[in-house]
Amino acid sequence: MSKRNLALIGATFVSIIYGVTFTIAKDVMPLYIDAYGFILLRVGGSMILFWIIWLFMPKEKIAFNDFPRIIAAAFFGVAFNMLTFFKGLSLTSPISAAVIMVSTPMIVLTLSAIIMKERMRKRMVFGIILGLIGTAFLILYGKSIGSATNAGLGNFLVLVNAISYGFYLIIVKKLMDKYNAFTFVKWIYLFGFIMVLPFGWSQFQTVGWALVPMDICWKIGFVVVISTFLTYLLNLLSMKELKPTTVAVFIYLQPLFATIFAISLGKDELSLVKIGSAVLIFIGVYLVTQKKSVQ
Repeated sequence: MSKRNLALIGATFVSIIYGVTFTIAKDVMPLYIDAYGFILLRVGGSMILFWIIWLFMPKEKIAFNDFPRIIAAAFFGVAFNMLTFFKGLSLTSPISAAVIMVSTPMIVLTLSAIIMKERMRKRMVFGIILGLIGTAFLILYGKSIGSATNAGLGNFLVLVNAISYGFYLIIVKKLMDKYNAFTFVKWIYLFGFIMVLPFGWSQFQTVGWALVPMDICWKIGFVVVISTFLTYLLNLLSMKELKPTTVAVFIYLQPLFATIFAISLGKDELSLVKIGSAVLIFIGVYLVTQKKSVQ
C-alpha cells in the first residue's frame, strides 16, 4: 500500500475518532469537569505522552529560527483553536457550531491559495461544495437549533476556531517537510499547555475526582489518549503525504461518523436524506483527495 493511501486511511480514522468523541465528551462536560479544565487535562496529558514517546525516537535538532513557527502552531493548533471552539460551543448550539466548522476546508483552500500559492482546481472546489452541502443536510435535517445563550458570539467564536485551524494546517506543513513529527510536536504541546494553563487551572482544581465514576474516568482517558494524542499524531503523519486542503476536507466525515455512532447506539435512525448526504460527502472527499491527473 502506498504512503498516500496510508495517509488517507489515517485521516479517515481521525474523523471516525472525532465522530465518536462528541458523544463521549458530552458525558464528561460540564457535569464532572468544565470545558477549559478539560482542555487543560487534554493538552497536559498529551504533552506528557509526546515527551515520553520522544525519548524512544531518533533525535533531531530543531533550528532556533523554527521555534517561532512552532509557537505559532501551538497557538493556532492547540490553545486558541481549542479555547475558542469550546467557549463558542457553550454559547451556541452544537448544530450551529457543526455547520460553521465544515467551512474549514474552504478556509484552508483559500488560505493555501493566498499564502502557499496553491492552485485551486475546479474539481477541488466542486468537491468541497458537494461536501458542504451533504454535511449541512446531515446535521440540519430533522434537528432543532435548540437553545443558545449568545448564539451570535458563539457562532463567531466557532468561525474564529475554524480559521485558526486553517492557519495551523498551513503553518505546520513546513515543519513536517523539514522534521520528523516527534521532533517538534512535543514542543507544540508544551507551548500549548503553557498558553491554556491560565484559562483552565481554576476549573481543573475544582474537579472532585473522588466523585468521578470509573466509566467517566475511562471516557476522560479516551479523550486524552485517543481523541487528542492519537488523532494529533495521525494528522501530522497524514500531512507528510497530503496537502493541508486534503487533510481539512476530512472534517466533512466527522458528522457522518457521529451519526453512524449514534445510530449504532439506538439514539438516531437512518433516512433517505442521511444516505444521500453520506453519498455527497464521500464524493466530495474523493474529488478533493485525487491526484493532479484527475481533473
